[in-house]
Amino acid sequence: MFVDKANIHVRAGDGGNGVVSFHREKYVAAGGPDGGDGGRGGNVVLQVDTHMSTLMDFRYKRKYAAERGADGGGRLKSGKSGADLVIKVPNGTVVRDRDTNAVIHDMTGSEPYILARGGNGGWGNKHFATPTRQAPRFAKAGLRGEARDVVLELKLLADVGLVGFPNVGKSTLLSVVSKAHPKIADYHFTTLYPNLGLVYINEGESFVMADIPGIIEGAAEGAGLGHDFLRHIDRCRLIIHVVDASGSEGRDPITDFETINDELRRYNPELASRPQLVAANKCDIAAGGETLDAFREYITKKGLPLYEISAAAHTNVKQLMQAAAAQLRELPPIIEYEPEYIPPAALPGKPEETAITHEDDVWFLEGEWLERLVRNTNFSDNESRGFFNRSLEAGGVFARLNEMGIEEGDTVSIYDLEFDWEE
Repeated sequence: MFVDKANIHVRAGDGGNGVVSFHREKYVAAGGPDGGDGGRGGNVVLQVDTHMSTLMDFRYKRKYAAERGADGGGRLKSGKSGADLVIKVPNGTVVRDRDTNAVIHDMTGSEPYILARGGNGGWGNKHFATPTRQAPRFAKAGLRGEARDVVLELKLLADVGLVGFPNVGKSTLLSVVSKAHPKIADYHFTTLYPNLGLVYINEGESFVMADIPGIIEGAAEGAGLGHDFLRHIDRCRLIIHVVDASGSEGRDPITDFETINDELRRYNPELASRPQLVAANKCDIAAGGETLDAFREYITKKGLPLYEISAAAHTNVKQLMQAAAAQLRELPPIIEYEPEYIPPAALPGKPEETAITHEDDVWFLEGEWLERLVRNTNFSDNESRGFFNRSLEAGGVFARLNEMGIEEGDTVSIYDLEFDWEE
């Protein structure tokens, strides 16, 4: 099954916690603090895999998490860093932020990309020893790893895109000029997913061509299959517009030509202005017909290059491919999408963002800044508890509680901790 869009959640590893430890050795008095630092959490890394051609792997697995860093140990032993999680994606995958749809990165090369960074490890108590505080009984907790909800969107890396109504001969043309083997039949929507083929021109010159299926009237709004696959034309430098010039199905090639171009314009106005070669296919059964003559006159007036071909009979197909190669030499390289996403500040929240809710005589406090403060506090140590209280006061949390009417004896609930309020 061809899957070209997927939503996933990624979380980098949290940093390991620093530890509280004191040197213990026979005949060594007052060995001092020797708590080691926590290890860094693993990153979530994207890596292009040239053997992948679909996002099928992400259809059933949506959550990816890297390894957490190990906690530190005594004797100044640092915790082991968490292993990076490498996620492989097809070449041409565009990574977007799910909430804003902004481009985070375009995976079009061999360089890996760090999508979510692991949290730093916390400091052990050795870092907090001073001449006046020689036995610190607290350490720092590790920082949380980054978490992101992203959309993976595959946009094929093709130089040339074949567009046209179903059953006009796009798949036949691709099979004739390349080694691709798309399914070919005489009914509409035979091709259910894009097919890629390498077109060889001569020594050292070739290009990639894609058969884009399912574009019909209303494709830009989701009719047919076009809404799903129009994105694959975005990168194409040149468009070959294939039209059934025989009128064998009772269709008017001029109307079909304008309808497809209108759908391209509605999907992305820039696409309609992209260079086009027009391939009037099935000319072997349209020779001398009024339909072909009218279409030839129409395209000539538009100033577009017209190639009268028969993909099934291999007529003029080589000339069409040579013309495409000649035009590609003059065109800029395949489009790469520039990052648009601006990541939020990496700071762990602010004191003023602490949420305070009141139910009966219990006051509930929550917030990212407060959660980290709790994790960094050793409540069995007087000095560490004093630092916790001073941080709440300096952050304006106590003042806000007083303004909201807290009374002596009320309970203050901070995550899994409860305190009695005293004036």
